[in-house]
Amino acid sequence: MPAKLEIRALIGSVAFVALAGVATAQPAAPAPAPDAAPAPAPAAPAEPALTPSQMLAEAKGYLPGMDRAAATVRRQLADAREKRDVVRVLCLNDKLNQIDLAIRTATDRVETLAAAVAQNDPIRSKHEFTVVQVLRDRVTALIGEANQCIGEETGFMGESKIIVDIDPNIPDGDDFTFPADAFISEPPVLTSPVR
Repeated sequence: MPAKLEIRALIGSVAFVALAGVATAQPAAPAPAPDAAPAPAPAAPAEPALTPSQMLAEAKGYLPGMDRAAATVRRQLADAREKRDVVRVLCLNDKLNQIDLAIRTATDRVETLAAAVAQNDPIRSKHEFTVVQVLRDRVTALIGEANQCIGEETGFMGESKIIVDIDPNIPDGDDFTFPADAFISEPPVLTSPVR
């Protein structure tokens, strides 16, 4: 019994020394030079230097462009309805609903931005302006998606017709027979692995 304890103690001490040796073998971080200046902070992304009133004017300028985009999709939707292209109608209708929602939200946010400008609140103005920009970008993305709406396959006209050609050289009937001297193997005999 004491021999087992000695072996465990020996293994434990070897493991401790090995881990301690690895921990002490790590190189120390170089100390900064006493006259060195601190490292500069990473540059923050440049923010637009717009005043709240400029933000309001620019946000109001986004709305007509968004309305024109919605009108374009409405024309595409009317064309798809005229052609009775159900697939394209569903796609364009979905995109138009999302565009209309974004426009309504942007209009509300522009009004909130105007209130923030009137109260001279630059933080709230910046927030509302950023939301309007995101909504404008969303409408732009939706326009791209609406332009990719595809309709029903244009090559399909009328009912399908299937034509089957059978090779006349194929013999009629089933003339296959098994050979008389076919090799048939016997299945192996099952035995138990335990005797």
